[in-house]
Amino acid sequence: MYPSQQQVRPAGAFVAQGVVPAERGPSPKSALGVVTYSGQGPALWLSSCHGGAGASTLAALLPACGSAGRYWPVPVPQGRSRVLLVARGHASGLLAAQAAMRQWAARGLPSVQLLGLVVVADAPGKRPKPLTDLLQLITGGVPQVWDLPWVEGFRLGEPPNAVKLPSAYSRLIRDMAGAISAGPDN
Repeated sequence: MYPSQQQVRPAGAFVAQGVVPAERGPSPKSALGVVTYSGQGPALWLSSCHGGAGASTLAALLPACGSAGRYWPVPVPQGRSRVLLVARGHASGLLAAQAAMRQWAARGLPSVQLLGLVVVADAPGKRPKPLTDLLQLITGGVPQVWDLPWVEGFRLGEPPNAVKLPSAYSRLIRDMAGAISAGPDN
């Protein structure tokens, strides 16, 4: 872009900046890359551990929230971002969540405050025991876990705000509203 074509942004405006592919991100490697931003971002970010995790649907339900895609949102030059990881409850989704949590636990993302993991059911009904065991194994170091049941309306393409939500969704919405009002690092 030529200097004469550059846009002037108001002070404090949100601006996405450099994107670092996962293979060059902090060790250990995971499916999540790093994206930096400046300015006022959302109060809460949702990071998808894999494609199809459900972060965009959840972002439509949670106030003051934005989807970071498959990236860790890192504010520059300073600041702290609050992040919820989102994964489906199938084996590959849980393993992707485990890799993302390992990446965070390696302390290579000091400006990211991980609030927890949201596991969205991948099918109606009870989770099979091997997947329940895997979920217990991988969530030992996570601050909090929200286990959300299947919602047929989402599958059918109904708008998130038009679906009757199970109580687990209401609990997540209430918990995140409380975390946002309490401020960072609480």
